[in-house]
Amino acid sequence: MELSSLLHDLHLQKPRPSPALPPITELLSRLKQKLIGLPSDSQSSALIGRVESLFQTADPHWLFSANGDEGWAELQAAYLGLVNALIGCAALPPCEDDCGSLHASAYQSVPSRAQLVCSALAALLRTLGNAGCPTGLLPAMAAHVCVFAVTHFQDQAWTSSSSRAAAQSLQEALLRAGGWRDSSHLLMGGGEGEEGESRGLLGGILHCLQPQLTKDLWRSEAVKLVFAWTLLQVTRPSLSPHLSLLLPPSLLLSDHYKPENCILGVRCLHHIVLNTPPADLRQFNRAEVLYQALFKHLYSTETQVIQSVLSCLLDLLVVLEKPPSSLGPPSSRRMSGCHDDVLRLVLTNMEAEQKVALRRVYASALPLYVDRMGVAVCRHLRQVERVVLGYLEVRDPPEETSRLKILEVLQITTRAAWPRVACRVGLLLRCLVRLLVAVVSDCELHASVRQQLMDQASLCLQLLDACCHGDVQRLLQQVDSSCCSSEVLRCLATVITTTER
Repeated sequence: MELSSLLHDLHLQKPRPSPALPPITELLSRLKQKLIGLPSDSQSSALIGRVESLFQTADPHWLFSANGDEGWAELQAAYLGLVNALIGCAALPPCEDDCGSLHASAYQSVPSRAQLVCSALAALLRTLGNAGCPTGLLPAMAAHVCVFAVTHFQDQAWTSSSSRAAAQSLQEALLRAGGWRDSSHLLMGGGEGEEGESRGLLGGILHCLQPQLTKDLWRSEAVKLVFAWTLLQVTRPSLSPHLSLLLPPSLLLSDHYKPENCILGVRCLHHIVLNTPPADLRQFNRAEVLYQALFKHLYSTETQVIQSVLSCLLDLLVVLEKPPSSLGPPSSRRMSGCHDDVLRLVLTNMEAEQKVALRRVYASALPLYVDRMGVAVCRHLRQVERVVLGYLEVRDPPEETSRLKILEVLQITTRAAWPRVACRVGLLLRCLVRLLVAVVSDCELHASVRQQLMDQASLCLQLLDACCHGDVQRLLQQVDSSCCSSEVLRCLATVITTTER
């Protein structure tokens, strides 16, 4: 009854000697035109509901019938057109600027429309799955459906709890229809030799997004989120073949003026670095392009940007050049490289930085960079010394992250460059003893944090004593016991005892 009414409203029911149905492609094309041309939300909502009912009740053999290769191609095009028309009914309003944001009121009608579209598409996928997924139909529409589902199952201004649940159900229906285990399997497929739906949708999704993945056309706020979601689901070896499509949008995002977009872009770049063979990154000078794009962000004052960039650069640098710590005794003088440039700028920034949050980020990253340098840290020893002295003097409650990490830096530096550290023992020793006195007298420190600081400072003293052949031990024995608490004296005595052993 519902089908007859729908055919009548679309002027597809004609007097016939037999109750034959019109070709499904004709109905799908008419529905597409009707969805695109409806002027009001109420009319489109009603029609979407009727489309859902059509997919639920109509004969699957009629819904998915075609004659020959040309008939299948026409059927695929008709279904793809209808799917895009349904998706267009819940399209997000365009932003006024690149990757801009609209007020929440601009999305007021989107969740309800998205919920209806999700239900209609899920009904189509369930019927398609029950019919055994006729060849070519699901791959033709799956990428578009996936992009729509990902757009609406994220917690954003254009979604509600109901629309997110509907979008999640749509994604699950898509996985079941195509026989995919999860989102990663949906994107990457199960292997290079697999065909059909199991080959994965990554290429199709990127093809759908491609027109909007340019600097001038990022008008939908959802595009960057869908792109990032897609990229972060893909791991090696599936990522490398699509590198030419994934890298430019990631670089555009990382170069955006909004910190949240920049962080998302750097996160995408980091994922690419971790999941692409180094040889592929070095091809066409891609690694150098990435390095230049990331290096300029070291001048940023945004804490999260710096944190993301430092983490990404650490993994990218080993693609560009061998770690200085891995180089054997050279026949000629070691040349300065990208590791040196990054460490030099980081140390320069650390010396002048006053923001507590940024100091913590720099201090947390520095041990990894210094350890990577190995003995080549000698090139930067003066800067390292100034940073160590400056950061140990300033308290960083409640966890004392900066001080603990800087003590770790001092230990790594002493082990790697001990002959050059020996001449700096006087300054470092006074700084460490002052640190012990300050830590013991700081009643706001938690006992466990205080103990950590004292243990790490003691280890630094032992290493300094080892590199200068017992000079620290003799100097510590001269400490005036009347000027120090018993706790500090016990700590110094432990250092002397351990060194003697």
